[in-house]
Amino acid sequence: MRMYLLALNPTDSVTDGFLPAAARLGLDVTVLTDQPEAHRRVSPQTEVLECDVHDFRAVITRIANHHPAAAVFTNSDHLQTQAALAAEYFGLPGKDWRAALRTKNKAEMRRQLTATGIDPVRSAELAVGQDPSALAAAGLPFPCVVKPREGVASEDVVLAADPDELVMRAKEIQARRPQAALVAEEFLAGELYTLETLGDGRTRHVLGGFHTTVSAPPTFIEERHEFVAAHPEPVVAQVLAQLDALGVGFGACHTEFVVHEGRARLIEVNYRVIGDQCDLLLAQVLDIPLFEHILRTHLGEPLPADLGARRDGAGRLEYARADRAGTLTAAPAASDRTVDGVRLSYRPLRAVGTEHPYYRTNRDYLGVLRATGTDQGAVDRVSDGFFATERWEISS
Repeated sequence: MRMYLLALNPTDSVTDGFLPAAARLGLDVTVLTDQPEAHRRVSPQTEVLECDVHDFRAVITRIANHHPAAAVFTNSDHLQTQAALAAEYFGLPGKDWRAALRTKNKAEMRRQLTATGIDPVRSAELAVGQDPSALAAAGLPFPCVVKPREGVASEDVVLAADPDELVMRAKEIQARRPQAALVAEEFLAGELYTLETLGDGRTRHVLGGFHTTVSAPPTFIEERHEFVAAHPEPVVAQVLAQLDALGVGFGACHTEFVVHEGRARLIEVNYRVIGDQCDLLLAQVLDIPLFEHILRTHLGEPLPADLGARRDGAGRLEYARADRAGTLTAAPAASDRTVDGVRLSYRPLRAVGTEHPYYRTNRDYLGVLRATGTDQGAVDRVSDGFFATERWEISS
């Protein structure tokens, strides 16, 4: 059986998660990508074909002229709609392309939730090239948040305190991203969490989630994720009801939400498994073949009623971050070790000797630490010890 995997740049989810899982399932994999050389360097044994994966018509044509497909899959935020349309065209299991579009397009997500009456959020959309002063006239409450309509990873997500700052921030984003439409919406107060789910269209499993620590406003850079085995049932019920309203229920889904005075409100929905190595931590903490389960749903196989996930796992993922521009002159190498019963895996994200600006986004990450065990106190203590003893040096 052949699986077509749509991808942009190579990610840990693909190289360390889905490709090994596909091999264990005995699948032949063809990667369709607009960055073929990058994939061939990191996965030389995998068939890689160049394709304009942003265009669903190009994807369909490439598959139609190659081997018959048993599955069309992607874990990219940017390619969910294209993969869903291609899967539907070939009569294969997949996500509803409408749900994929709704979750990627933040303005459409807000419109859908407002139309269903489940959680109206005041928002306004700014088309490509439109004058940002239109946002100031939209009657939004302040503070509010402005961000790219199809953005990811908190990049260019900024808090604005008043109409003048909203216009200024929108102009700054437009200068960096002239082809991006923007969304401004009311600021939703509360602690930030995630809910991780996996479904086959009939059965849906809640895998747990994370408590996310973000930087101080005006930016929202994710700094740390602490595993939460089970959110309060009323909170989970509210989030699942909103996912149902969006039509989400097939495959993996990573949902970010805030909780304030018992009310859960969506920040964004990423219709794929959580990334930035949190998926690797999730599979390890739950001790399940997470990536195989996800791929099996796209092969049309039903999920088991019980995934057999362990319930005593603890975990934390934290990023080493640059605090200024410059050249990285010292940093720890990749390592795996066990300390006081806690498994630590550190992976560099920026090579020593490279020079970078100070982005004030997740592009400032220098490395990522995954820590897992069965005692959260021990996980936290060992993680804190790692960051206290290792060093990252940046010279101007």
